[in-house]
Amino acid sequence: TWQSGFGVLAWNKEKVPGGLKTVADLWKPELKGKVEVLSEMRDTIGLIMLEQGVDISKNFTSAQYETAVDELQKHIADGQIRQVKGNSYKEDLISGDALAVIGWSGDIFQINAENGDKWGLTLPEAGGTLWSDNMLVPVGSPHKTNAEKLMNYYYDPKVAATVEAYVNYICPVQGAKEEMEKIDPDLAASPWIFPDDATLAKAKVFRTLTPDEETQYSESFQKVIGN
Repeated sequence: TWQSGFGVLAWNKEKVPGGLKTVADLWKPELKGKVEVLSEMRDTIGLIMLEQGVDISKNFTSAQYETAVDELQKHIADGQIRQVKGNSYKEDLISGDALAVIGWSGDIFQINAENGDKWGLTLPEAGGTLWSDNMLVPVGSPHKTNAEKLMNYYYDPKVAATVEAYVNYICPVQGAKEEMEKIDPDLAASPWIFPDDATLAKAKVFRTLTPDEETQYSESFQKVIGN
């Protein structure tokens, strides 16, 4: 694992003073045209499915998946959702074009650090998503040993703490929290970087899809978001 993160709800604290607690809060009339969601299917559809009572870590059905896609389509069609984006939703939060989003925990952490803590974030009451990006060595790599040395370097707790101080995502390295306490005690105490068991229990990992499901679900999602 390189880094992990949560799919969260985030909002402009000045413009949305009550904050967000559920995915349904994104559909409030006063937020029409000011909502953005992620172009990563597992996070956007995952949060909607959790809101609908579906455990995305278990064997949900195609019908349950499509019910969530229909919900997304409804809010895109009626203009509630301004845009579906990747990381560039951050710029829209900063500009004020977006006031509430389904976003990634580390992104919100970063823009708060750079722009004066203007945004709130939370795991939805029904649950957030938990994902991981992984370091991989290609099959047949002629430099496998070098790749493993690089991985080992990043798994040194001191190095991992330095990385986390910059990226602000969930750290996979044991011992990094103690090293972070020497660099930045506030970051070391953050549940968004070093989540405790109670925080992790509020998030689900989107289950592994079969190849046929991957094709079907991706096509359905891409069609709805206009790709």
